[in-house]
Amino acid sequence: MSDSGGRAVVTGGAGFLGSHLCDHLLAKGYDVLCLDNLLTGNTDNIAHLAGNPKFKFIRHDVTEYMFVDGPVHAVLHFASPASPVDYLDMPIQTLKVGSLGTHKALGLAKAKKARFLLASTSEVYGDPLLNPQPESYWGNVNPIGPRGVYDEAKRFAEAMTLAYRRYHGLDTRIVRIFNTYGPRMRPQDGRVVSNFIVQALQKKPLTIYGEGNQTRSFCYVSDLINGIVRLLEVENSKDVEMPVNIGNPEERTVRYLAELVLKLTGSPSTIVKEPLPTDDPRVRCPDITRAKSLLKWQPEYLVERGLGPTIEYFKRLVTQ
Repeated sequence: MSDSGGRAVVTGGAGFLGSHLCDHLLAKGYDVLCLDNLLTGNTDNIAHLAGNPKFKFIRHDVTEYMFVDGPVHAVLHFASPASPVDYLDMPIQTLKVGSLGTHKALGLAKAKKARFLLASTSEVYGDPLLNPQPESYWGNVNPIGPRGVYDEAKRFAEAMTLAYRRYHGLDTRIVRIFNTYGPRMRPQDGRVVSNFIVQALQKKPLTIYGEGNQTRSFCYVSDLINGIVRLLEVENSKDVEMPVNIGNPEERTVRYLAELVLKLTGSPSTIVKEPLPTDDPRVRCPDITRAKSLLKWQPEYLVERGLGPTIEYFKRLVTQ
């Protein structure tokens, strides 16, 4: 599996990350079938692909049986609500796509003898007691807290993926995605980067929680997608049996991000403080040693660079 392509099925392909993934795979010569029920995805993200003979979109709920005619070389399971606003508003759908959706996507890969890649998340580490987080860390997750619907859906998805690998011999990969930002984020998705940019452009106060001292690592979307496709294309499956962190190891405080957004937008907005949400992680930073070694990958964009094109994208969407 290389630049000669093959046929890839991307669930959640009309979402923020999924649509960028479709673009990247097409550029590498793949034929791409995008499946999305548009619960949080948007056809605007893939409108530029209309008419491309190597791209096809089907509106489909991946928690239902997936029938795909013809050969499939790779299944990439990216379908899921992925922001706090979404999975707190849609807890049952989030649990279903992580469990039933993963089961259906794995079944498709098994039936087609295809390579399978699961989009997991740094949220499997919960509020970590170890920083930065290596893949060997088991996490500190509250399974019955409000964030548990997303955290546990992804932890279950990882367990099921490894079960298919061990029981059925399926060729699988798991990427644990850390905070990612860039064009095609939704303005109201509740993520910190989009929140701050939209608030700044609308000249509204930027909301931080607590003192804003919690840290995050912000990975620009093109860096992330590059790492994910490298993981997909590793030929020796045994090298990537265990999950691989993909993210930017440069930690920034939430307050620093807010101040940087104000500087880059030239906004007169102020910063206001709200109470910390339940189970909000205090730190979040990937140990990317495995990605560097196995994939020869590391991010190129610091957040100071990647915010520029992200702000320009939002300027086209947001009325000041």
